[in-house]
Amino acid sequence: MRNLNGKTAVVTGSTSGIGLACARAFAGAGANIVLNGMGPHADIENERIRIERDFAVGAIYSPADMSKAGEVAELVALAERSFGSVDILVNNAGIQHVSPIEDFPAEKWDAVIAINLSAAFYAIRAAVPGMKKRGWGRIINTASAHSIVASPFKSAYVAAKHGVAGLTKTVALELARSKITCNCISPGYVWTPLVEKQIPNTMAARRMRRDEVINDVLLAAQPTKEFVTVEQVASLALFLCSDEAAQITGANLSMDGGWTAA
Repeated sequence: MRNLNGKTAVVTGSTSGIGLACARAFAGAGANIVLNGMGPHADIENERIRIERDFAVGAIYSPADMSKAGEVAELVALAERSFGSVDILVNNAGIQHVSPIEDFPAEKWDAVIAINLSAAFYAIRAAVPGMKKRGWGRIINTASAHSIVASPFKSAYVAAKHGVAGLTKTVALELARSKITCNCISPGYVWTPLVEKQIPNTMAARRMRRDEVINDVLLAAQPTKEFVTVEQVASLALFLCSDEAAQITGANLSMDGGWTAA
C-alpha cells in the first residue's frame, strides 16, 4: 500500500468509473479526497460518505462545471481551503460525441474540447503554484488509446486526447526540477456501468448477440479481447504517486490490451 497520509487528491469526473476508482485507491492509501462530477445528488453523497467510512479520510464534493475556467479554479481553491493543499491532481473528466465530420455539431466540438482538454489545462494552472510552494506534486491526466491512434467519427475526442498527451509532455518539462511529475494514462476500452448499459442498444441496432457486440464491436481493436478494469487504471495512477515513480514524467502510459502496439 502506498502511503499518502496527509496528502490531498483532487479527482475530476470521479462520481463513477475510472475517477471513482482512483479516488478510492488514493483514499485507501490515506489521502483526503475531493470528488467532482455529475450524477444524482443522493448517489454522490453516498459515495462520499462511503469513502470517509471505508478509509477514515476526509472527502468532499464539488459540482464545479469543468468547462468553465473560473469553476475549475474554485475547485482547486476549495480543496486547498478544506485540506490545506492539493498534492495530487487527476484530470479525468470527459465526454464523447460520435458523428461524421461534416455533420459534427459545432457546439458538441466545443463541449468535448472544453471538458476533455481545456479543463485539464485550467486545473493544472490552478494547482501548480501550491505544488511548487510545497515542493511535491503528482499530476495524472486520463488520456486514451485515442491519444495515440484515431477512429472514424470521433474528431473532437481524438483531437482532445492528442492534446492531452501534448499538454502532459509540456507540463512535465516545465516542472522537471520541481519534484512535480506529470503523466497521462491511456486506457483502451474500460469496463464501466455506462459500457454495460450500451450493450443492449447495440445488440438491437446491429442484430448481434451480446458476445458478438463485446468481441467484434467494443473489443475489436484490443488484441487481448479483454476490457481494462477501472481498478487496473487506478492501480497505475496510485503507482505514479509513489517514490518509485518519481523519475516517470512526461510519459503516456498505454493500458489498452495491445491496441496501440499494432
